[in-house]
Amino acid sequence: MANVTDLQTKYSKLAQEYSKLRAQNQVLKKGVVDEQANSASFKEQLKQRDQSLRKQEQEMDSLSFRNQQLAKRVELLQEELAVSEAKGKKGKSKADSPSQHGLETQCVFDEDLQKKIEENERLHIQFYEAGEQHSRQESELKARLQELEKDSEQHQAVVGGLTTKYMDTIERLQSDKARLEIKSQTLEREAKECRMRTEECQQQLRLSQSELNRQVKQSSSVIQEKVPFNDTKLIGYNSLNVPPHNRRHQLKARDVAGQALSFIQDLVAALLNFHSYTEQRVHIYPLDSSIEPISPLNQKFSQYLHENAAYVRPLEDSFLHLHQSITEDTVTVLETVVKLKSFADHFSSYTHFLQKILPYQLKSLEEECDTPLCTAALTAKNQELQSDMKRVTSVFEKMQSYINLLALPSVRQDAMPQSSTSAVFTQLAACLHSLHDAIKDMSKHYNQKASLEQELPTITQKLCTTTECLLGSLGSLTSSTGKIATFFSNNLDFFTSSGYSPRGSTLALNPLQAESMLANKKKAAAYISAVKKARPQSVPYNDALSNRRVLTSSTESREGLSQQVQQSQDKIARLEQEKEHWLLEAQLGKVRLEKENQRIADLEAQLAAAQGGILNSPPAAASTPVQSQEEAEMEPSAGEREATLCTSLVGMLCTTPSVEHVGDEESRETLIKTHYMARVGELTTQLQISDSKAVHFHSECRALAKRLAIAEKSRETLTEEIKLATQKITRLQDELATTKRSYEDQLSMMSDHLCSMNETLSKQREEIDTLKLGSKGNAKKNKGR
Repeated sequence: MANVTDLQTKYSKLAQEYSKLRAQNQVLKKGVVDEQANSASFKEQLKQRDQSLRKQEQEMDSLSFRNQQLAKRVELLQEELAVSEAKGKKGKSKADSPSQHGLETQCVFDEDLQKKIEENERLHIQFYEAGEQHSRQESELKARLQELEKDSEQHQAVVGGLTTKYMDTIERLQSDKARLEIKSQTLEREAKECRMRTEECQQQLRLSQSELNRQVKQSSSVIQEKVPFNDTKLIGYNSLNVPPHNRRHQLKARDVAGQALSFIQDLVAALLNFHSYTEQRVHIYPLDSSIEPISPLNQKFSQYLHENAAYVRPLEDSFLHLHQSITEDTVTVLETVVKLKSFADHFSSYTHFLQKILPYQLKSLEEECDTPLCTAALTAKNQELQSDMKRVTSVFEKMQSYINLLALPSVRQDAMPQSSTSAVFTQLAACLHSLHDAIKDMSKHYNQKASLEQELPTITQKLCTTTECLLGSLGSLTSSTGKIATFFSNNLDFFTSSGYSPRGSTLALNPLQAESMLANKKKAAAYISAVKKARPQSVPYNDALSNRRVLTSSTESREGLSQQVQQSQDKIARLEQEKEHWLLEAQLGKVRLEKENQRIADLEAQLAAAQGGILNSPPAAASTPVQSQEEAEMEPSAGEREATLCTSLVGMLCTTPSVEHVGDEESRETLIKTHYMARVGELTTQLQISDSKAVHFHSECRALAKRLAIAEKSRETLTEEIKLATQKITRLQDELATTKRSYEDQLSMMSDHLCSMNETLSKQREEIDTLKLGSKGNAKKNKGR
């Protein structure tokens, strides 16, 4: 992931440099096009001047020819005039009419000559002015040509620098492409290995799921059938419902708090840099405070930004105290983490600080929009930044509400159920992702705004440096918020899971139970330390192995013997019952035998008495008492034979009343009661052992389920990372191909443009040389004239 972020930062910097070079290239293109247009216009002007010069030369030639004709005619006329004067002297005697006619002709010739002389003078003046204008235009064109040559040399140097820079960039991109291809191949191999591992993990997962389901069913049946120790009257104060101390949960909580502390420290540093560089920018732009005073609103905004450390630093300090309060010997749940309330208060104060500076941020951006050099694109970016700042502040307000809700159970008991806590953690994770997206958008819009500001003519180096520092702080802020959101989402199951909860209860852990838990932990630690001190020295390894084999065989034999003892005990119980039954039957038979013997003796006595009475009384009187005595004897015997129903703690028994039988019954009941109480004690011990095994199996099942969930999440994250890596590789390959294609097109265009510029320069040199030669010939002609 670190390599991917480095590549992202490198390519973002490369994209910024590319955008700058592209802007410079556009400016150069515009300058080259302007120079081409100027060169074309100068060519047209040169052609027009050449045409006008040729016309003037033709006129000069025609005028010179006309002047020569006129000069010849003047010479002829002068000769004729001399001839006529000579003739006039000879012929004075002639008439006046011919002389008058000659005078008129002479006057006409004089006027014509005067006109021609004036015209010739005017043409000489025009020719001189045209020559001066031509020489002046020629000097101007030479100076312009020198400037164009200098500009072309500068453009050629710039083009050469850009060409070398582009070639270096292409070589670097090619090396990056090769490195990325190697990395993609390694990632593909790792992806194949991950697929194989995931398939193996899925097989192990299916096996472990089936095994876990079996164990869960077995454990749930054992728990439902074998755990009767639930105090339903006072659940909160029942010592059996106090959960055991979870050392693994404490270590995980401390590790998570340590990671969160490092992320919070990065976030605090990024926020401090962002507010400080924002304050510096307010003092520089739109007005520089070193030159002229800034507006009162920006002064107030700068004052508030100067106080940012008083709101940002306590976040790190309070979370550091929270991390220090989480140790291995404490109980870390929302109800016992008291330091979370301090962090929530400081977070609320920072959120109020953001709400306080939000209007000043918006007004400052509006002032930047009101500056005369602010373009429409800059105004749009400022509006986007205003919406981004509002969004960031609203996300911080939501996070403040959720953090206050999480800190509420440590202040007030029964403030929030477990389901609501899970929902709050889920919403807080969503808010963290929203914060990362908002700050990412704000950083992107700031980058675009900075690139637009660099095109302004009044931009200063101080403002550029401050803007770059501000963009760096926004980049670190984006990175830290992304890390926090990813960290919170990865540990969301740990945050929503209940590390401590009383057995058989859905209520959360209260501080009283936490104190009981810590007291039990201290007692257990003291007991274990005492046991360790009282324990003899360790056994050698070979003796331990032999003892283990003996113990295993003895355990197996003990299990078989325990089964045989159980069967023997069942047989003994049945035989005891049969023995008691037959003892009772024997006692009953003995009592009956005694009664029968006594009745026989009585009958014999009665018979003897009756035999003696027969001799002394009549037979009727003797027979009546004998019958009545027999009936009286039969009645108690029938009464003795009536069965009585005896009930006790053991069961019910049908017996006949007898003094001896009552004593035997009490002893039998005492023996049976003692036997069954011993049996109940054994069953209770076995039940407690099965209870502890069930709890152990349940904890193992939970641990395996968590490991399974962690493996699933790691597999999902690996698949997502592989997808993202493949997408980034394809995107980078496309960008590389696009960049290479664009650079090649630009280089071809620049080379064509250079060729065309060289051709135009060669043509202009040739034209200038021809003009120089023509001007030299004209000057020689003028001198010859």
